[in-house]
Amino acid sequence: MFKSQRSPVGTIAPMPTSAGCSRTVFQFHAQDINVGLEEQRRQRRSRKITEKAPKEQLKFSLQRKFIHRKVKSNTPKTFLDEYERRLNAQFIAQMMWPLYLLFNKLLRTEERIVDESDKQLDSSESYSCRESLSCEKFNDVILPFSHFVAVPHVSQLHSWDCGLACVLMVLKTLGTSYCTIQELGQLCSTTSIWTVDLAYLLQKYSISFSYFTVTLGANPNFSVETFYKEQLPNDLERVDLLFKKALEAGINIECRSISGEEISLLILSGKYIAIALVDQYKLSQSWLQDVPISGFHSDSSGYTGHYIVICGYDAVTDEFEIRDPASSRKHDRVTSRCLEEARKSFGTDEDLVMISLEMGEIQNSPQ
Repeated sequence: MFKSQRSPVGTIAPMPTSAGCSRTVFQFHAQDINVGLEEQRRQRRSRKITEKAPKEQLKFSLQRKFIHRKVKSNTPKTFLDEYERRLNAQFIAQMMWPLYLLFNKLLRTEERIVDESDKQLDSSESYSCRESLSCEKFNDVILPFSHFVAVPHVSQLHSWDCGLACVLMVLKTLGTSYCTIQELGQLCSTTSIWTVDLAYLLQKYSISFSYFTVTLGANPNFSVETFYKEQLPNDLERVDLLFKKALEAGINIECRSISGEEISLLILSGKYIAIALVDQYKLSQSWLQDVPISGFHSDSSGYTGHYIVICGYDAVTDEFEIRDPASSRKHDRVTSRCLEEARKSFGTDEDLVMISLEMGEIQNSPQ
């Protein structure tokens, strides 16, 4: 059994008793310790050490010296090892506890700073997607093989308002029913619709989204395309100005390409749908025969800009479900390969608006 030994300087760690080992050999005198302390102080002053060690640390150091000096050779080594282990544990506990309190305080301070910065970001970026769109967060998540969002189909009225029809589909999906495509046209105030115009419309209705593009501003190289030739000279200054004011307007624009794999993972998560700019001709040549709008059909194989809504994905067939405002069909599917070719065609800048379905109350009227 273990028994405690007491001395004028306090309690010594318990020591197992045994025949041939006297307990008195572990009792120390206050006078010896005080002499030892004075010797330690003189040595430190001679070495010009300005920082004094804690008194407890000096006592433990002296106790170790007295143990090896006073314990006789007939003391079993196992008892010495046990005593040394207990003494070391007691020393570490007393010396390291202030460090634990210090680190704990630093960690709590860091957590408080992170929480405050998160609150500031939430208040300053109310219109951007509040979650990072990095797909690494889905690596450890089991996603379904398919997911489809019930997006109501809206047909475009003219050859130029497909983007407005897509915005209206998004608004209806998120619960805004008191809006028409004519009202969106009045808010946009132009018939030459660019993706940044759609971003400003979504911002007016407090929709949470992120806008991806490989070019910040109007790309002057598109002037060689017949589709852009007429309007591009007039749009360059206006579009560039919208991009410059986007940040202060609360619009989140990321200048990078987003892959089809990323889009499929975000769709399968059930948290996003997207508005994509595509080349109508490359998307599906057969669909052009179903377009009921005069002037929209073209026999040319040149670039034809068009907006669609991506609202579902089936991993088994590797197909995306889309809503095409120019199609008479309410539901359309397209292979991922075909969609990638249409999205990344010269003239699109790979523009894509990823809309978050996780948001609060939607504004029924623009701000």
